[in-house]
Amino acid sequence: MAQTKNMGKGGLGSGLSALFEDNSNDIIENNLNEIKQTLRLSEIERNEQQPRKTFDEEAIESLSKSIEEHGILQPLVVRPYNDGYQLVAGERRFRAATLAGLEEVPVIIKELSDTDTMQIALIENIQRENLNPIEEAGGYKVLAESYNMTQEEIAKAVGKSRSVVANLLRLLSLPNDVRMRIEDGTLSIGHAKVLLSIDNMTLQSELALRCCDDKMTVRELEKLIAGLENSPKKNEKSVKPTEKDKFIFFKEVEFNLKEQLGRKVSVDFSNNKGKLTLEFFDEEDLNHIALLLEKYKKDEENS
Repeated sequence: MAQTKNMGKGGLGSGLSALFEDNSNDIIENNLNEIKQTLRLSEIERNEQQPRKTFDEEAIESLSKSIEEHGILQPLVVRPYNDGYQLVAGERRFRAATLAGLEEVPVIIKELSDTDTMQIALIENIQRENLNPIEEAGGYKVLAESYNMTQEEIAKAVGKSRSVVANLLRLLSLPNDVRMRIEDGTLSIGHAKVLLSIDNMTLQSELALRCCDDKMTVRELEKLIAGLENSPKKNEKSVKPTEKDKFIFFKEVEFNLKEQLGRKVSVDFSNNKGKLTLEFFDEEDLNHIALLLEKYKKDEENS
């Protein structure tokens, strides 16, 4: 089945930004020259490249109840696709309508290229502030890699500066665990920018974990990294590890222990002495830790 033909890069351009400034139908009418009608939900295929990957289920349920009482006030935007239609804008309304048990929904049908479809989906979410930074960056990546758009073209299409687009795309170079913390909001964009100043991905992960555990501010993270970077460096005649090397080693041990033991572990070292702290939940769990340590000791003696 042939997909809709790509109609060129950035076809709707900056005019897309006007589409979702409010919820009134005349905004869409003036910009899309739409064909209005009603479609069965079963005729509409969701867009798998929709930039938003996570949805607030409570918000969807609340919208569903509103739809049950008042109906869908703003039509979904769809385009002809394969033997049916593909959803372009209105993912939340689509999900809520499905939850409400609707069989048919009002739609606006518009011939759109793949690029225009992605741009509209991005703009709908960005202007309504529904995307987290990683989802937004992922949308920009699709526009850049799948539709050959430059950062300048992306910025113009979504109404942001090129530097904002560039900085968001850089977030995708962070380790997966750090990106997940940005997605769930436990790490801010400010924290992420500071972490990007470090080349070592292991250290990025460990510092992100420490930020969350210690509830560090961006400024506190900056000071910590500055202290590591300004620590004495190794020279050719010395093999003494730097403070940064020690920090990385202890954090790697801490991370590995967390993975092996499945619990919170803290490794602290200063003034030539250290402290290992293990979290436990009850007497049985503490006994389990003791048995693990005893087994480890015996294994060491027999090796």
